[in-house]
Amino acid sequence: MTPVQRYEAWRAPALETWTGERSGDSPLVLVGTAMCGRSAGALETVAAMREEVERLGIPARVAETGCMGHCYAEPMALVYSPGWDPMVYHRVGPGLGRTIVGRHLGDGEPVLEHLLGTLGPSELLPPLSLLPRFGGETRRLLARCGVIEPTRLADAVARGSYLGLARALEMTPEGIIDEVRRAGLRGLGGAGFPTWRKWKACREAAGEAKYVVCNADEGDPGAFMDRMLLESDPHRVIEGMAIAGLAVGTQHGIVYVRAEYPLAAERLRLAIDEARAGGVLGERLLGQGPAFDISIEHGAGAFVCGESSALMASIEGRRGMPRVRPPQSVVSGLHGKPTVLNNVKTFASAALVAADGAEAFASIGTAASRGTAVFALAGKVVGTGLVEVPMGTSLRTVIFDVGGGVPRRKRFKAAQIGGPSGGCLPESELDVPVDFDSLARAGAMMGSGGLVVMDETDCMVEVARFFLEFTQKESCGKCTFCRIGTRHMLDVLERIVAGEGIEADLALLEELGQDIASGSLCNLGKTAPNPVLSTLRFFRDEYVAHVIEKRCPARVCRSLTRFEIVPDRCQRSCEVCVLACPVECISTDPRSRKKRIDQATCVKCGACQTVCPPEYDAVTRISPVDAPAPWKEGGR
Repeated sequence: MTPVQRYEAWRAPALETWTGERSGDSPLVLVGTAMCGRSAGALETVAAMREEVERLGIPARVAETGCMGHCYAEPMALVYSPGWDPMVYHRVGPGLGRTIVGRHLGDGEPVLEHLLGTLGPSELLPPLSLLPRFGGETRRLLARCGVIEPTRLADAVARGSYLGLARALEMTPEGIIDEVRRAGLRGLGGAGFPTWRKWKACREAAGEAKYVVCNADEGDPGAFMDRMLLESDPHRVIEGMAIAGLAVGTQHGIVYVRAEYPLAAERLRLAIDEARAGGVLGERLLGQGPAFDISIEHGAGAFVCGESSALMASIEGRRGMPRVRPPQSVVSGLHGKPTVLNNVKTFASAALVAADGAEAFASIGTAASRGTAVFALAGKVVGTGLVEVPMGTSLRTVIFDVGGGVPRRKRFKAAQIGGPSGGCLPESELDVPVDFDSLARAGAMMGSGGLVVMDETDCMVEVARFFLEFTQKESCGKCTFCRIGTRHMLDVLERIVAGEGIEADLALLEELGQDIASGSLCNLGKTAPNPVLSTLRFFRDEYVAHVIEKRCPARVCRSLTRFEIVPDRCQRSCEVCVLACPVECISTDPRSRKKRIDQATCVKCGACQTVCPPEYDAVTRISPVDAPAPWKEGGR
């Protein structure tokens, strides 16, 4: 039997079990318990549903799954019950969970008012694939997330896991590399380097001892794609690493995962154990190929350890600091041996290439950027969570058609794409295609896939300061340009947001940014100025307002704004702002009973605005030089 034939024989009982559990007489409930679901109370929901199942004596199983990507709707529950299409409930707290058990599982009556949609065609409700949040997506990497039990090998195999590995076992190592080349797969950790070239160089490097390393040290603020994949479908990543091991000729695979991802690390460990027990990993891949096994290393959370040489230094027990190259890691990497290092999504994509073929993978995307892009959609957007779209999809489509646009009727202002070292793109750039080259030309970068949406209430100077502060703190300090240059840029930005900037600071920021980008050793330093340079390019008027006019147009920067109470809106009987003020700077006029803020003692904490009832909307934040006052215009 060929490896694929042996695989199909092995898969048959798993598929039969999968089908039986979802179409049999006993209901099955899958509750999303990835970190996004847990933060919304999913574990309490699971416990409540299990208690109710036991109390009512219903022959149902309540199990844990990963995340479908709809983080805004967590906790979510996928319900399979006899006579009904698979239905997805959203925002399922313990109370709703008990109701679903009693009504849907017990009485056979779905709780329609809480349903998000169905998995398949349905006459009763629209399927998820037709809803706006799913309709614009093309799910490949995320296809199994939220619909399988992550560490249950039989579930993953029933849905096609390890088919790509079986097909790779029928190829030569050169054939695997050529398949990846024809697919056009590029590194999805941010650099976009052709994956096949890295694998080919490692295979041809001298020496028998080699390594395959998976970079799961996702450290970008607002990014959680790698974490979610490991929490929801770890077998896909394991499969991709095994295929890479075949291609380069090694028995050793290592996943470097940050310690702040305990659930991802635990589910990955359980999946690896299951793969060993099932004969996928170990002495013979799938029981018939060469040896290959995977171990897990934990990182301490240093952002710079996302850089390949710093990551390998950390695995070796040394301080995570980049080194001068050449030699490249494919020639001299971990322990001085040839090493392939790729991102979580890259290995997962390699499994897709092997399973579906190069032509199928390359049929989506652009000529230079094949396949799909996975983004963590965060910030001022309705449908926060993970989205997967074809490469070349416009930012406008991702944010407005898939993400639902900006909430609360606010105007879109900017999208910060590519992590803390990415660029901030304005509304005029919304039609830029999401691919490696187009984003680079626009002044941003694909990065790891973080996409933070900002609206009119965000100050772009403060945004640039925030991201630069992050990268400056995360600098390892090895090279002067990064260590001192980013500190100097941050000092200038802090002066500007404090109202102490001068016009020459703008030219100084541009000069420093260009010097740091050209002189830094690794990509942390080379890309650290991007938020500043892109905001200077697209939002220069905000810098000018801070420096020349000494005001913050978005009314965000504390030193350039103040809180005031609008007399006509202040209610005589309301005292909530007085009670909330931590420094007691709000007083009440004894005659009118209206409130006023003593600007000399106000610390601008915003507590008064937070507690002011929305029907009054009496507290406003203004720039000291705003004219006319906002309340004279009839609004904030």
